[in-house]
Amino acid sequence: ASSSFKEKQKGETPSLRQGVALAGQYGGNIPPSSTHPHIALEGKPNSSHQALLQHLLLKEQMRQQKLLVTGAVPLHPQSPLAAKERVSPGIRAAHKLPRHRPLNRTQSAPLPQSTLAQLVIQQQHQQFLEKQKQYQQQIHMNKMLSKSIEQLKQPGNHLEEAEEELHGDHSMQEERAPTSGASVRAESSSAGVDDRIGQQVGAVKVKEEPLDSDEDVQTQQMESGEQAAFMQQEFLAHQHVHQLQIYQAQMSTVGMAGSDKHRPLSRTPSSPADSTLPHPDMDQPSQHVYTTGVVYDSLMLKHQCMCGNYANHPEHAGRIQSIWSRLQETGLLNKCERIRGRKASLEEIQLVHSEHHSLLYGTSPLNRQKLDPRKLLGNVSQKLFSLLPCGGLGVDSDTVWNELHSAGAARMAVGCVIELAARVASRELKNGFAVVRPPGHHAEESTAMGFCFFNSIAITAKYLRDKLNIGKILIVDLDVHHGNGTQQAFYADPSILYVSLHRYDEGNFFPGSGAPNEVGSGPGEGYNINIAWTGGLDPPMGDVEYLTAFRTVIMPAANEFDPEIVLVSAGFDAVEGHDPPLGGYKVTAKCFGHLTKQLLKLADGRVVLALEGGHDLTAICDASEACINALLGNELEPLPEDIVHQIPNMNAIASLKKTTEIQSKYWKSVEPYSVPVDCALAESQKQEREETETVSAMASLSVDVEQCIPQEGSR
Repeated sequence: ASSSFKEKQKGETPSLRQGVALAGQYGGNIPPSSTHPHIALEGKPNSSHQALLQHLLLKEQMRQQKLLVTGAVPLHPQSPLAAKERVSPGIRAAHKLPRHRPLNRTQSAPLPQSTLAQLVIQQQHQQFLEKQKQYQQQIHMNKMLSKSIEQLKQPGNHLEEAEEELHGDHSMQEERAPTSGASVRAESSSAGVDDRIGQQVGAVKVKEEPLDSDEDVQTQQMESGEQAAFMQQEFLAHQHVHQLQIYQAQMSTVGMAGSDKHRPLSRTPSSPADSTLPHPDMDQPSQHVYTTGVVYDSLMLKHQCMCGNYANHPEHAGRIQSIWSRLQETGLLNKCERIRGRKASLEEIQLVHSEHHSLLYGTSPLNRQKLDPRKLLGNVSQKLFSLLPCGGLGVDSDTVWNELHSAGAARMAVGCVIELAARVASRELKNGFAVVRPPGHHAEESTAMGFCFFNSIAITAKYLRDKLNIGKILIVDLDVHHGNGTQQAFYADPSILYVSLHRYDEGNFFPGSGAPNEVGSGPGEGYNINIAWTGGLDPPMGDVEYLTAFRTVIMPAANEFDPEIVLVSAGFDAVEGHDPPLGGYKVTAKCFGHLTKQLLKLADGRVVLALEGGHDLTAICDASEACINALLGNELEPLPEDIVHQIPNMNAIASLKKTTEIQSKYWKSVEPYSVPVDCALAESQKQEREETETVSAMASLSVDVEQCIPQEGSR
């Protein structure tokens, strides 16, 4: 049988070569045309079928003879094709075994007859599986190291965003390197299997002795390949450890000096408890920095008129965009803690507004179609929206409406103020500033007006009182327009004191409300204070008038009320730079910083400012910068000495007298305003000088009426 097998082997070289192609297929995904280009040209179909049949008959005879003579198990193991059938899909997925080419792309050739060749194939395949398993474990370790590095980076608030992105890209490249190395190594090993099988089968045809030397060469090659792969893995592991050391060194060097730099809003911290790496601040009791909070969200930029022309609409997205840019440029933003905003729920909005108002202005068009029209419209009979002259849609000529984005922006503005105030009330933050739009203090229970849809400050006050059990809340409205919506919400509420400084002009300035005698009703009588400036812009109110109002009315009543938190409707349209229809006053931006500093003396410093009005970009940026400097406790630019000792103008004195006379009935600390004696003497002397100058000027004038009238007008 042995001699006949050798003779048969010499006569079947083409079939052996075809068998090599099939074994090469098992070893890797190398096309036969690239590895053995001569196979496709050899053998005819009839001769290959005959060779296959003869080979199978011969194999069966040899197997039966060995079983009969020796009674032993066959020496050769299962063929790779049989082994292939036993490989489960789970094992293939776990070890990423190379997939086989479909049968229509392979030669119909017999397997190699040589027992030694089959042993080598199986041995190489087992080694390949072991290497793949080791390599997958090493890749998993590398990924764990990379994940640990990311976890170490994220809590480190002092690292710059650009630095994080740079290191992130570098670590991603390092993670990709082992994967690419694995694929190259798998391809090279599969190609090597094909080549080695060809060499081994050729050696069997001549003689069997060189097989041992070939096996040694192959073993050395595989060992050298494993050593190279192991060295590469060791190098990557050392590189990851080196990266960890760099980050730890940076953190220990920068320390608390960089604790005020925070991650951007788009990222969320992730530090699992089972991390194997020590947290850099683990020895500290708390990572939280007790400082000023700032909240802002780009969703509020989308609320804009569909005409797209900012010139027609003073309340536009550039307002909060410019303030946010100013805070970044001055470095104030890095000293504050940035808070992630959220949309207020309809339930929260209905703390102040009616159900139909909340649904109408707080839902998207698709959701609005599903609602009951009676709930949506309520008792409103007038037209809800109108076409504006610019071509857009609006509630009125000022309050524009964007069907796609206005509802989301209005709810986001409310949610941002709620989130910030809740953290200040719970002492997570020292104080805060909300850069939000659209404004809110004109929005009444069922009416949107004056750029406002939802009253953010009023909703926040009721949320703090009802949800967080805050007993007494002070609301100070610094906007040049009266906050009619806020006054309406708390007109009979003694737990919330509302104070407003605004241009009134006997009810001739928008919105027409806010008279001094509007003091509240029922149990809330006396908890509504209106400092209503009259007299128009002759002269306009400035720093002196506002500082005097704080000194004589606001701070005494606020100290007597003793609030637990202070909410400020921070409208900056009283700052100089606004045209008369939108303000016309001459209060400086730095004066708003000093007013904020005075409010910080109340409620243990728990003060939250929310942007309301203000439409001159330079003015609102300067005022916001001054207020945040005050919230942070930075040194403020001092006011001029003459302003501190100057008395208000006559119109302001009249307004303050009327307000103090009314409020002194409810607040012991508020006394009727009277001009100090020295100030009154200085004022009377000034008036006498002006009268004397007028008389002398009139005496020097010509009697001619035509000349007298223009000179009198200029005087």
